[in-house]
Amino acid sequence: MTEKITTAQAPAAIGPYSQAIKTGNFIFTSGQIPLTPAGDLVTGDIVAQTHQVFANLKAVLAAADATLDHVVKATVFVKDMGDFAAINEVYGQYFNDHRPARSLVEVARLPKDVSLEIELIAFV
Repeated sequence: MTEKITTAQAPAAIGPYSQAIKTGNFIFTSGQIPLTPAGDLVTGDIVAQTHQVFANLKAVLAAADATLDHVVKATVFVKDMGDFAAINEVYGQYFNDHRPARSLVEVARLPKDVSLEIELIAFV
């Protein structure tokens, strides 16, 4: 059975997709960008942007009765690999001892021309 996950604590989907889908014991989040739940874009400092992305991801996971501790895979999309160290520093604050598998790729462009997008797969 598939369940659509929705929360007002993260930005609404800006297209024909869900914030997350839960199927069986897996939760698949859509990519989150540095957009506040009110729809304001966090710009400038990549550290602040990364914290906003994680706030969104945590809210979506919470709506599915999960936490970052349930994450088994993260995919990080960045516009500039030069931001890698700063993003990695913030990322490590959210995944202390728990180290899910991860891919990080540089891309040419992201929605709303943001610098960062992260999607997660969790298992509960």
